[in-house]
Amino acid sequence: MSHPTTASPVARLGDPPHVHHMDSATAYAGAKLGLWLFLATEVLLFSVLFASFTIYRSMDLETFHKASHHLDWRLGGLNTIVLLFSSFTAALAVDAAQKGQQSRVVRNLFITICCAGIFLVIKSIEYTSKYHHGLFPGGEHYKDYKSYFGLYYVMTGIHGLHVIIGMGVLGWALLLARKGRISERYYTPVEMGVLYWHLVDLIWIYLFPLLYLVG
Repeated sequence: MSHPTTASPVARLGDPPHVHHMDSATAYAGAKLGLWLFLATEVLLFSVLFASFTIYRSMDLETFHKASHHLDWRLGGLNTIVLLFSSFTAALAVDAAQKGQQSRVVRNLFITICCAGIFLVIKSIEYTSKYHHGLFPGGEHYKDYKSYFGLYYVMTGIHGLHVIIGMGVLGWALLLARKGRISERYYTPVEMGVLYWHLVDLIWIYLFPLLYLVG
C-alpha cells in the first residue's frame, strides 16, 4: 500500500491528502472497501441482464440463433483484444505508480484511454451497420428480432457508458500523475481507477461469447 501511518511535518508533492480524523492508511482502506462495494452492485446489475438474456433465449431459441448471425464476431473479437490489452497497460500503470515512476503512469494510462476510444469507435461501426440494415429500433427488420436486439442494445449500451465513465476516471488519474500528485506514497486514484477498468473489461469478456458466439 505504501501509505505512511504518521503524517510528515511538511506536506510534499505526492503525499496522501489529509483526511480529517483519519490517517492515510485508514483512508486508503476505506476507499478500497467503498469501491469494492460499488463494483459488487455493478456485478449485480449485469447479472440481472445476463439472466434476462438467458431466460428470453430459452423461450425463443431459434430467433436468438438467427439474430446472432447478424453480429460480426470479428469486430467483437477485435474489441475483446483491445480491452484485454488495455487491462494490461492499466495494470502496468498501477505497478509504475507504486514505484513512483510517474512518466510510466502517464504513458500507460494514456494507452489505456486510447484503447477505450478504439473500442467505442469499433462499437459505433457495429451500431451504424445495424442501423443501415434495419436492425436498429424502428428499423424494418428490428421487429423480427426485437427480443434479441433489445437486450443487445441495452447490454452493450450500458457497457459502453461504463467505458466512457472509465475513460473519465482514468483521465483524472492521468492528470494527477502529470501534476506530480501520484507517487509511491500515494497512488490511490490510479489503483481505484484501474480496478474499475478491470471490471469494465471483465463484463465484456462475458458479453462477447454470450452475444457473438452463443447466440
